[in-house]
Amino acid sequence: LPTSATVSLASLHSHILFCYVSVILCILSSLTFSHGISLCRFSQMLHPIFEEASNVIKEEYPNANQVVFARVDCDQHSDIAQRYRISKYPTLKLFRNGMMMKREYRGQRSVKALADYIRQQKSDPIQELHDLAEITTPDRSKRNIIGYFEQKDSENYRVFERVANILHDDCAFLAAFGVVSKPERYSGDNIVYKPPGHSAPDMVYLGSMTNFDGTYNWIQDKCVPLVREITFENGEELTEEGLPFLILFHMKEDTESLEIFQNEVARQLISEKGTINFLHADCDKFRHPLLHIQKTPADCPVIAIDSFRHMYVFGDFRDVLIPGKLKQFVFDLHSGKLHREFHHGPDPTDTAPGEEVQDVASSPPESSFQKLAPSEYRYTLLRDRDEL
Repeated sequence: LPTSATVSLASLHSHILFCYVSVILCILSSLTFSHGISLCRFSQMLHPIFEEASNVIKEEYPNANQVVFARVDCDQHSDIAQRYRISKYPTLKLFRNGMMMKREYRGQRSVKALADYIRQQKSDPIQELHDLAEITTPDRSKRNIIGYFEQKDSENYRVFERVANILHDDCAFLAAFGVVSKPERYSGDNIVYKPPGHSAPDMVYLGSMTNFDGTYNWIQDKCVPLVREITFENGEELTEEGLPFLILFHMKEDTESLEIFQNEVARQLISEKGTINFLHADCDKFRHPLLHIQKTPADCPVIAIDSFRHMYVFGDFRDVLIPGKLKQFVFDLHSGKLHREFHHGPDPTDTAPGEEVQDVASSPPESSFQKLAPSEYRYTLLRDRDEL
């Protein structure tokens, strides 16, 4: 497979490189013209840049199993677009050892930026510890995964390294070997998770360290929190997941409200994980969405739902401690009750016997976070195309 090539789904997956090359950067785009005009000008602008970046990287990583740049014309290979849920052109997907990474490339579209991105992906994601005293000084604002191994040349470490290559954006990975790690290997090689903060206890992986799926799933569960922070950097990625947002707006230093929210989401809403995104946001950074729901940072903490059509505000924050209250708020979104009540007042079932039902028309604020979605000034959005 050349460094940069147009491939079909069958050739990409059947080629031995798909499983064994360490990094594949794949551009999924449209090369189709209609009456001499490109249906995706962004794809046409990016292709020569992508080609030049592939040539730069090929000089630095000449071996075929190190880095591959691949191109796919999704108009010709719609099966690929469907398999990888392509919703915009061009989309740049990263594959590592045959696994597609959740985060796609969304950075600057220049030769230097693309080359730097690949160099960063090829760098060692694991920091080696040369003294166990270093364990007391990791950045406790991050999620730390520490592996203790008898030797680096082992199947245990190779599995750990594969996981680190995939999840290094979500956790800091550290490792100690031999004499340095011996005090922590009283029962053999092991992996320890050190959560953010200084009060939460460490957790030890008890599964097989040679089982990639088991190790990956355990570490992913620790590295990717149930309640994620939304920022301007990851906003596009989160909106593209297509799930409504349940957001806690809080001041950055207000960790107590965040902890309460995290605990209640885990207690009341774990079964809703696949239907809504649980997020928290800095009140100062996201003043505009707050103003959209007639709130200011002085009102924080505030809980709201953004359905990508409208925004709905939870009652008093302390009500989140009432058993089932937060869960009902989310259920009311899914049932359409929140939308109905904003337009027509309380449902008849929510009024007291004999109380007159009044039709109180209102208009809920429009979605604010929808504005963070992929822009038509950067992508050709497939939902806007006639055939879709």
